Amino acid sequence: MKELSIFIDESGDFGPYAKHSPYYIVTMVFHDQSEEINQNILDFERALDYLGLERHCVHTGPIIRREENYQHLTIEERRKILNKIVAFTRKLPIRYKSFHVAKEKDFDIINYTQNLSKQIASFLSQKSSELEKYQTVKVYYDNGQIELTKILTSVFSIILPNVEFRKVLPKDYKLFQVADLFCTMELLKLKKDKGTLTQSDTKIFGSYEILKRNYLKPISKKEYR
Repeated sequence: MKELSIFIDESGDFGPYAKHSPYYIVTMVFHDQSEEINQNILDFERALDYLGLERHCVHTGPIIRREENYQHLTIEERRKILNKIVAFTRKLPIRYKSFHVAKEKDFDIINYTQNLSKQIASFLSQKSSELEKYQTVKVYYDNGQIELTKILTSVFSIILPNVEFRKVLPKDYKLFQVADLFCTMELLKLKKDKGTLTQSDTKIFGSYEILKRNYLKPISKKEYR
């Protein structure tokens, strides 16, 4: 039985415009279950173990901002973790697609939700003939935003006949952590276009050119086009 897994993560929230949260980004990571990734996962876990991060759930944004479990790590230590998850991602037989909406100061939740719904529905409709080849499509999401949960269940159920929804914890699935990486990289691209990269953003990568060459460009090859 052909089975497709789709791991979904987000950056931002459905609240009104705020300086620290000007965008809402949704990323989907697509994995054909016939493509084996167990060895990739084992290699990645060993790489993290070597860094003293046994059974660690990588969270890219806090690594950059030096938050949560990363607040006591040096910039070199945090950069090593980023390099490991990027190297892991580059070897995976996956594709991804990101969607985003920019939150304006005259924020309207209805228009905002409609915009995101149309983007996702348009993409899935374009790819429907390809996606319908799978007997089962399993959508994994942690139900972090109830509004997104409603969008996903509605749009997927209309376009794809054999879709199942699974609530997950990021720590249990490495591909969920990869979706988080893609979300953060998409946010960095948007911030660069607007000239709003923070000191934390530029400090950990050294420069935007390094970010683009070593991180954005390699993973962009995984984009679902």
